[in-house]
Amino acid sequence: MTAILDMQGITKTFPGVKALSNVNLSVRKGEIHAICGENGAGKSTLMKVLSGVYPHGSYDGEILYDGKPARFRDIRDSEHAGIVIIHQELALVPLLSVAENLFLGNEVASGGVINWPLAYQKTEALLRKVGLSEAPTTKVEKLGVGKQQLVEIAKALAKNVRLLILDEPTAALQENDSQKLLDLMLELKEQGVTQIIISHKLNEIRRVADRVTVIRDGSTVSTLDRSEITEDRIIRDMVGRDMAHRYPDRTPKIGEVLMEVLNWSVMHPDQPRQVIRNVSMTVRKGEIVGIAGLMGSGRTEFAMSLFGRSYGRDIKGDVTLGGSKPDLSTVSKAIDAGLAYVTEDRKALGLILDEPILRNVSLANLEGIARRYILSRGREQQVAEGYRKAMNIRTPSVFQRVVNLSGGNQQKVVLSKWLFTEPKVLILDEPTRGIDVGAKFEIYNIMNELAGQGHGVVMISSEMPELLGMCDRIYVMNEGRIAGELTKSEASQERIMALILQDGMKGEAA
Repeated sequence: MTAILDMQGITKTFPGVKALSNVNLSVRKGEIHAICGENGAGKSTLMKVLSGVYPHGSYDGEILYDGKPARFRDIRDSEHAGIVIIHQELALVPLLSVAENLFLGNEVASGGVINWPLAYQKTEALLRKVGLSEAPTTKVEKLGVGKQQLVEIAKALAKNVRLLILDEPTAALQENDSQKLLDLMLELKEQGVTQIIISHKLNEIRRVADRVTVIRDGSTVSTLDRSEITEDRIIRDMVGRDMAHRYPDRTPKIGEVLMEVLNWSVMHPDQPRQVIRNVSMTVRKGEIVGIAGLMGSGRTEFAMSLFGRSYGRDIKGDVTLGGSKPDLSTVSKAIDAGLAYVTEDRKALGLILDEPILRNVSLANLEGIARRYILSRGREQQVAEGYRKAMNIRTPSVFQRVVNLSGGNQQKVVLSKWLFTEPKVLILDEPTRGIDVGAKFEIYNIMNELAGQGHGVVMISSEMPELLGMCDRIYVMNEGRIAGELTKSEASQERIMALILQDGMKGEAA
């Protein structure tokens, strides 16, 4: 099969760092080609070279596109050639309509005047192609993340895309939306659109990819044909070693109840409806408790309302933590009581990206670095260095800005910040979202160590295998209430889904 793309000997250097070293990538016409590698391996850097974000002349090596040298000066050059990249952070304007987003910078115009009837007609046709029935005038902010991802693909199709690059396209999607997106990728392949997908979800890669190229430490390790693609082989090439177990071994030592929540109910902050309904749960010392549920089940809302009432209104219910009834009315009081919450959105809510690592680590516990009410920068550096070593944060210095770290290392900084508050119970909301298998394993080890020290850990995750592999008990949430509780021996993906479906039927009957 003819190659549409050949990247030969690509080397890209930043001050003090060689991000790519002699990388080779060949993509055939009409195939779905996956690129795998740990966070920081160079995957996104390679795609930025290809798409002109890093222009010709800023890297060594050669790009052949349709057999001819490609020297893209910027992203408009690559898009003009039919190469479109969809980044993990979607590039849509929330307050503009779907039609306005689809043709932003690519307007349907004549003589400088936009032809809105034609724009709406083209938008409807493009939306049908990606399986959406929304009106062209619908504001993007009204759409869920799954539909926004499809709008991004429709936007690419509006640019007559020939080579579509998707960077972690399902990272923020629930299972149903992920499957729809993968189905669409296969449909686009049938229509002749060549695609490159960067993903950490190996089951999805096995489903759609014709070939896989693995990158480690900025270099090409292997390119595998479909018959060679197995999760074990990809993991071995990614991390440079065999991983006999996806989840670390642990012998739990579970003690008495550490936190108990009774009849917790929360109203939506802006609408007259109840989001959390009489939720009750317990967490014991040394226990990892999972919360499963589909998008919209109320898992995050429940966690945020517990943590300093940072979500919702008219919150009712009782909490016992460490043998007493704490005041959880503000975030600072929740922290003082021994509760910590690692948000699912580390970039927007968990970190100050432009600040260095040491500033982020100390942020939630300034008293811990103070001497007689004066902040000690020496103590701050000492604390951050301790967590850098303990958490294996890969960075040359704790003065490194967090924005320059990989996703896995950013997550370790968030965890360090909350561990420095010395919590009794740590709530982790999607703690491994968007990070690679090697970094996931390190996060799992940290969770096990915390439980082994007698802390309580609550893990919210959309990945059921992760919950099954890590948790001692699992609560299943649906429509803001607890649909059931399963011990480790009882739990399976089938039983979790059965509880969700049964509860949904009860809710309809009510």
